[in-house]
Amino acid sequence: MEKFESAAGPVMDDLNPTFLFTWTGTRESGKDEEYHSHDILEMAFVMSGEGRYRVDGETYSISEGDLLIFNPGVKHQALYCPDAEVPATEFFVGFSDIQFQGIPANTMPLPGGSVLFRTKGELRRRIHRICVSMLEEKAVYRQGRYFMMKAYLMQLILLVVREQCTPVEKANGCSFESVNKKYLVEQIISYFEEHYSERISLDRIAENMYLSPFYISKIFKSETGETPIRHLIDIRLENAMELLEDGWDGSIQEVAARVGYDDAYHFSKLFKKRYGISPSQARKKA
Repeated sequence: MEKFESAAGPVMDDLNPTFLFTWTGTRESGKDEEYHSHDILEMAFVMSGEGRYRVDGETYSISEGDLLIFNPGVKHQALYCPDAEVPATEFFVGFSDIQFQGIPANTMPLPGGSVLFRTKGELRRRIHRICVSMLEEKAVYRQGRYFMMKAYLMQLILLVVREQCTPVEKANGCSFESVNKKYLVEQIISYFEEHYSERISLDRIAENMYLSPFYISKIFKSETGETPIRHLIDIRLENAMELLEDGWDGSIQEVAARVGYDDAYHFSKLFKKRYGISPSQARKKA
């Protein structure tokens, strides 16, 4: 039996959760959800928009990329927010049967000890992709559907656990990696993450990999559900939003340039399409 652990962080002897359900919806009703709790675990990921939650007597503002973890017995309530420019669209997954050492059964350790975990960057995108994959799997009734949902759930749990761990140093020695479609896509995403502020050409990437741009686009979309350029745009816009939320005082033109855009108008147009508000409005809200 494998022991899941690191130099510091939650430890489990096994990971075999029971997947129970998924649900997604947008808080557009004028009525607040009932203040309630469960005897199971529930995770909620904010896929877009903004809203508020009441959890064990405290009120939290939530927005895109936020992850909420409701352990058994934790009272929570989604609150209707009439002032939200883009109402929160949330993805929920319910599960049970997990055990961490030194923690009561069916209880998830919480990053920073809070029910609210604000994700950023690649972690946010990975969680978003898993949620989308679970929704797509739920929409079709194929053989092994439950086990696919369980596999995605296990990835979600491990991503949250890893955020609370100090990575164990890799042992010396050779590492042999197979050059397959998944690896190819991971390399492209890694390149985007490191160079999004620069001029990026799919033709140049293809040339360096000795592949055609068409083939790279086809493989990338088959693995992620989106084109390389769409993924690059998402990375750039999310980094721009982080700059604005963190209070960086450069002009909108400078924000655009920091994330790889020469044209501030084009950048602003893409930003508003993605978030429903302009970069200037996002800065004011922050």
